[in-house]
Parts: sequence; structure tokens; C-alpha cells
Amino acid sequence: MTLRTVSFLLLLLTLGAASAAPLLYPPSPRGPVVDDYHGTPVADPWRWLEDLDAPDTRRWIDAQNGLSLPLLASLPARAEFAERLTALWNTPRMGTPEKVAGRLFFTYNDGSRNQAPLYVQDHPERAARILIDPNGLSADGTVALTQFSVSPDGRWVVYGTAKAGSDWNQFRIRNVETGEDLPETLERIKFSGASWTRDSAGFVYSRYPLVPPRGEGLNQTVFDELAHQKLYYHRLRSPQSEDLLLYERPDQPRWFVNGQVTEDGRWLVISERIGSGNQNSLRVRDLGNPVQPVLQGPLLSVIDTIEGQYEVVGSTGERLLVITDERAPRRQVVSLDPRRPERARWRTLAAQSEDTLESAHLCGGQLVLRTMHHAASRLERVGLDGRRLPRLTLPGLGSIAGLSCGASDPELFFSYTDYARPVAPYRVDLRRGEAEALPGTRTVFDPADFVTEQVFYTSKDGTRIPMFLSHRKGLKPNGRIPTYLHGYGGFDIAKVPVYDPSALAWMERGGLYAVANLRGGGEYGREWHEAGTRARKQNVFDDFAAAAGWLIDRGWTSSKHIGIWGRSNGGLLVGAAVNQHPGLWGAAVATVGVMDMLRFHTFTVGYAWKGDYGSSETREGFDTLIRYSPLHTVKPGTAYPPTLIMTGDHDDRVHPAHSYKYTAALQAAQAGPAPILIRVDRDAGHGAGKPVSKVIEEEADKMAFLWEFVAD
Repeated sequence: MTLRTVSFLLLLLTLGAASAAPLLYPPSPRGPVVDDYHGTPVADPWRWLEDLDAPDTRRWIDAQNGLSLPLLASLPARAEFAERLTALWNTPRMGTPEKVAGRLFFTYNDGSRNQAPLYVQDHPERAARILIDPNGLSADGTVALTQFSVSPDGRWVVYGTAKAGSDWNQFRIRNVETGEDLPETLERIKFSGASWTRDSAGFVYSRYPLVPPRGEGLNQTVFDELAHQKLYYHRLRSPQSEDLLLYERPDQPRWFVNGQVTEDGRWLVISERIGSGNQNSLRVRDLGNPVQPVLQGPLLSVIDTIEGQYEVVGSTGERLLVITDERAPRRQVVSLDPRRPERARWRTLAAQSEDTLESAHLCGGQLVLRTMHHAASRLERVGLDGRRLPRLTLPGLGSIAGLSCGASDPELFFSYTDYARPVAPYRVDLRRGEAEALPGTRTVFDPADFVTEQVFYTSKDGTRIPMFLSHRKGLKPNGRIPTYLHGYGGFDIAKVPVYDPSALAWMERGGLYAVANLRGGGEYGREWHEAGTRARKQNVFDDFAAAAGWLIDRGWTSSKHIGIWGRSNGGLLVGAAVNQHPGLWGAAVATVGVMDMLRFHTFTVGYAWKGDYGSSETREGFDTLIRYSPLHTVKPGTAYPPTLIMTGDHDDRVHPAHSYKYTAALQAAQAGPAPILIRVDRDAGHGAGKPVSKVIEEEADKMAFLWEFVAD
């Protein structure tokens, strides 16, 4: 134990620790709730923390923050991290430009704003101007611009805003010329974009039923029930109550229903999803003349089942271009006629390769494919006749953070990032195939001072797992390097190289940043994803523990010098890792984690995660989940590592009660001297749209906590 850690523990004692324990936690009374799961009784003593508006819950949050926030503020490295993160964030950042009707639209933050405004450049020789500035929508910067979609004629922008990090969106429509909004505001929107008809007269979007508020408080205004999402068409200058219903599934109230109009305006594409996975059905409606679309014609059923992925990326008149994992677990692009969708009539345009296909884009009369080669991005090109074209060269071992183009426009824009380079936009003339960096991004460090290498290690069952290691040049293994280990392992999401100011600040201090590409993610397609789901979820936790073992065996670090962090499904990963291997970690931080695996499906959108997790509603699901659920595998009398749990009181993606209940359980069980703390951010959600000021405060606390316990 270092002198710095001794000083921290002495501070804990001064704040009320009893002689028998290093820290006196706020009371978390046990309730009498016991649930019966297929004949097995399971106690849920902290069920009362699920009522977010209850006075007892609010008092508990205040007491926990009253303990944790002063302690985090007192950490010796906290001020240094806050100062450095402020400098790293205070740099210009530009989003991927989108060209529509000769205008360029892009987000840009000069470094001083909590939220990035949306800019428009009307002509290449004119200066860009601010079109939408979300910073003026709230005093504290907690109203975020979540999305925007430009009409084909470039005259209108429908844009979404969200309050306090909630997934609930409001849509408004702004005139690009005047900067004025139309009078209508669209409500009850969640998990939906907006897709314009070719005539620019309106757009399709999905929403939940319009219902009056049932009362005050988070339970009524934020954590409302999700059921009966429907697809609508909104015509400009009309009230939302007059929107045209395009599609619904009243027999499946929990299904997600989404729609899009192909760029040429010919087809309305409708998909249904049971959960958060990629599997969907596929139906289309021929809109006829794009100038006068027929929105309520007959539907053509292309794919009736919800067993595979079918994503329409464009159309060439009578045929649709579709990404699918049918007979291609790493995905391929096919061309099909929706009037005769038999598999025998499909034409393969981009066959499955050794790399995983992430997305495809119809650009300048060709297909641009964003693929992954061992979790790093590549940009491939294919002609519409299936002929392979030269690959586009990327700046390094990194990832594509955004890509935009037009079906007939040879100009393409993409954004690139890696562990030492912030997201930066590039322009490509597809006729020449050369990428040109756009101005607008700079750094307060030299990316050349840092290196990234990819290694492979063996998991418990012999599976080969990739991992990225990033650090300052010249850093050599010495058995005690402060190591910041991160993972996710779920929902077909790949952990590709991306710039993270917190990780960069860690590396600047001499630390090692390690990102493990665990099973359950999307690095190698459907089979890799499924290998980390349901009854196979333990593979993810084994992969993570094996990553730590490899780092130790190779002499980089030791257990006491490893700090782990994950968010959302990655927070579940951290909770399971802490419970299963409490002696393997020097410290742990779990952000907005899924911790109650027996009840996750009862909160907000949790029911959509059954594809990955299964559910305690079945005996098989219960038997699997009870074995690793962080809330239910805490063992009293165990010495757990220093652990910080972080959540937001408005997180309607992963309900904050997951973090509240896990904290109460871990604090009650802790037998060692290490602190178990929770930090609850007010007016904050799952993370999207969080103002920069809040991000810096949260990240400074997280990084200082990890550094406190894993650095010598």
C-alpha cells in the first residue's frame, strides 16, 4: 500500500469510519421482498431503491453522494486529471460533413462549448454559419442535439433534442435559410431517426402513443413504459395529431418498428425488431413517383421472419441493395427484387470475406464498405457489378467514426480516429481514390509520442482473443505499470480503436491502456457475438480475466496495478469481474452497469436485451443468470477491491436502480479496507449528450480513483 493510499484511508477514517471498518456507509435497510423463480426463493432486500421518486431513495442518494463526492474531490491526482482533461477537451472538434443539395452540414465545437452546434455552409466559398446551437436551450448545457436529418432539397432540417441525458427525444423542423422553426413539435420519440420523402414535404419516423403525463417525478416523466411503437409520416406545417399512420403491430406491443425512404425516393422500407439485436423482418412499399409518393399503397413482404439481419443500404430502381448475415455470419451485400424476393434470385455484390462487414454505402455509383480486420477499420470499394475496386488508404490502425456520401456524388466524407488521434474528418474524391484531411481538428499533444500494438492471447477455453495495447513510446514491461483495462463484450458491438481523452491522460502519466476484444462483441461477426450470449455469457468474463493474466504473465503489470472500467454492458462485465476475481484487480469502476440480471427485463427498455442475456422468466435463463448476476453473486465476508459505481439519475436506458442495489449489496458485504463508493450524477442519463463540463467532472473522478489505487 502506498503512502498516498494510506493518506486516503486516513481521510476515510476522519469522515466517520468505525474502528471495526475503514468506512461507515450510509444505511441501506434491508426489506422483506423475496421472489420465487421456478421454485427457488431469491431475496431482493433493496427492492425499495427501484422507486426513484420515494423520499427514502432520494435521501439514500444524497447520503451516498455526501460520502463519495468529498472523497473523490480529495484524491491527490484528481485536480491534475481535471486540468489535463479540460485541456484535452478544449480543442476544436468537427463531425463528419454531410452534403445535401450543394450545402455542407456538420457539427463543430471550438472547444469551449458544452454541446456542439450544427453548422451549414451554403457555398464552398462562403463561411459556415451556425444553424442550431443547443447550448442556448438550457442554462446548464443538459439539453443536447441528438440527431439531425436534412431534406433532399436542402431547405429543411428535422432535429432531435433530449433533456438530462434521457433517450426521449423531441423533434422540431428548422428552415435552413431563415433559421426559424416551424410551429409543430413532435413528442414521444425514442429509438427513431427521421427519413425524408424525396419531395421534401415530410418524413417518416417512429413514436410511442401520445399520452398525457400521469404525474410528476422521474417514474412518470422519464421512466415511462415502452409499448406500441408505430411508424408515422409527418407532413410539414401540420400538427403531430394529424400524422399519417404507416405501420403498426398491435399484436406485438414490445416490438420496435422503424422505417426509412431510400435515397432515390422509390421505396419505403419497414423493419421490425424484437429486441436490441440486428435481427429484423423486411417489408417495403413502392412509393411510385418520388415527386408524388404514394404512402399508403400495398406492402411487399421480403423477409417475414426475425432471424437474421437485413439492412437496406440503397436501391437502383427496381432492386434493393441489402446487407445480410444470412448464409454469411460476417455479412455480405446482395441485390434483390422485392417483388420476387426468392433467395435463388439474389445477386451477390460483395461476398463475405475474412473481414467483418460493418456497413455499406451507395456512393458515386459504387459501394463503399466499412469493414473490420481484427477490430480495426478498412474501407473497401465494390462496383455495382460486383467488381472489386482499389481500397481507400486510412491514416493508421484505427476506426471510421462516421461516413457520408450521395448515391451519385463522387465526393465522400469520413471521420477517422485511433487511440492517439481525436476524430478528424477527411474528404475523398472517389474518382481518384485519395483521402484529404479537412481543417478544423488540432491536439494539445503530439500523437507521434504514443504507439498502439495489437496482441493476441488465449482465453480459458483456448479461444484466441485480440487486445490493443497503447502507451507512450519507449514504455517497457516492468511488472508494475499502472494499467487501465477496458472491455465490453456484448450486443454485437465491436471495441474498435477510438480516441478517449481519459485514456490519453492515463498514458501521458506513464500508464498502459489495454482494450480487450471480448466475445459477445461484433469483431468477427455473428458467431463471435453469439459465443458471448445467454448460456455462453461466462465466456466474456473468462476472456476479460485472461486478458489480465496475459498482461501479468508478459511482465507488464501485476494484479494490484490493474484498474478496470466498463460502461453499460461493460459495467456488468466489471461487476462480474469484481465478484468472480476480487483479488485480480487493484481497483474497479463500473459505469451505468446492468447489475440485477434477474429483473433487468422489467426496467424501461431492458426487455429488448433478452436476445443477449436470456431472461429469468424461463428456468434455463434463471439458472444461467443467477450464476453471474453481479447483484446476486456478492459474497458477505469478502475483501473486494476499491470499487466506484457511477450512474445518472435520469438513465432510462440502464435503470439507475441497477447501480443503487449493487452498491448497497457490495457495501454490506465488504470485509476489507477498500472503499465501495457510488457517484450519482444529477440530471444525467446513459451518457449521450452529456455536457462537456459534466463529462470532465465524471472522468476526473473516475481516473483519479483508479490511479489512486493502482499507481505506485
